[in-house]
Order: sequence, then structure tokens, then C-alpha cells
Amino acid sequence: MPHHASRHLAEGPRVGIRHFTYEDGAEFTARARESKDLHHPWLFPPTTAQAYTAYAGRLIEDPSKAGFLVCEKSDGAIAGFININNIVEGGFQSGALGYGAFAHAAGRGLMREGLDLVVGHAFGPLRLHRLEINVQPGNAASIALARGCGFRLEGFSPKMLFVDGAWRDHERWAITTEMINPPRPR
Repeated sequence: MPHHASRHLAEGPRVGIRHFTYEDGAEFTARARESKDLHHPWLFPPTTAQAYTAYAGRLIEDPSKAGFLVCEKSDGAIAGFININNIVEGGFQSGALGYGAFAHAAGRGLMREGLDLVVGHAFGPLRLHRLEINVQPGNAASIALARGCGFRLEGFSPKMLFVDGAWRDHERWAITTEMINPPRPR
């Protein structure tokens, strides 16, 4: 799959993060189709060009969202994605994270590295104070990622989000700038 040269916003040893572009659609949707079994029933990223254009457009154009692609430094391949949704400024300075690895990258630690980079970017240039991840209790991989990146379990919300045709229970995991002191190396 072709990879588009793009400057990373932050880099770790194996991955860099960058914003979504419309040109990423072919690779993103192919990876999403390859990863359906991994994602179901937790997540449903776009699998068609039209759906990707609408999805990426919201992340690119809506100031209350910031979308990041986690890309392997070795070849530029998209390993996954991390989005900050519902960004609220003022006294709140907070956002809600959503993320997904693609099947070829799952279990390799690339998303952990990418999530650390996104947290650093959120607490640095975006000047946010708090990030929250809402995870269905049965999604062990997502919970392990949140825990591994230093998020703390804050609570349980029954029937919180509408996912896969039903209202689903979610655990609430969060991290604040104070929890990363000293800041993580980038």
C-alpha cells in the first residue's frame, strides 16, 4: 500500500503520530477491512472510501476533535489510530479518547507507544489537562492499553454508549497532567 510522506507531530523509537489526511483513505479502509474480526464488537472504523471521507472530515475540520494516525517509522504503514473527541476548553481542558489498532500491528506494542505520544501531545501543544477513555468491560486489550499507559480506573457507567446496536456498559479510565510528573520521555 502506498504511504504518504508526512511530518510526524511526535516520534518514539518505532512509531510516529500524525494527523489524518483525506489521502490516507485507501490504506485506512483496507486496514479496517482486514481488522474486522479484531475490532468486532467493540469498534467499527470506516471501511469504504465514502465513509472514510466523512469520518476523516470530522477529525480534520471539527475543532472539538483531533485525530492521529499511529504510523510505523520503518515503512510509514498505519498501525492504528487515536482520536481525541469532545475537546472542551476553558476550566475543563479535557477530551475523550477513542482508539484502535489494525490487525497487522496488534500485540506489538505500537499502540502503547502511539498512545504515550498522543498523551504527550495532548498535554503539551494542545494544552489539555485531562483525557478519558471509555471501555466496555469485556475489551481486555483496550483496558490493558489504558492501564499500561498510566490511566487510572475512575468508575463504571451502565448503558453509557450506543455500540453495535445496543447501549453498552463502560469503564471510565482517565489520566491528568499531574499523573505524568515528571513528563514521559518522548
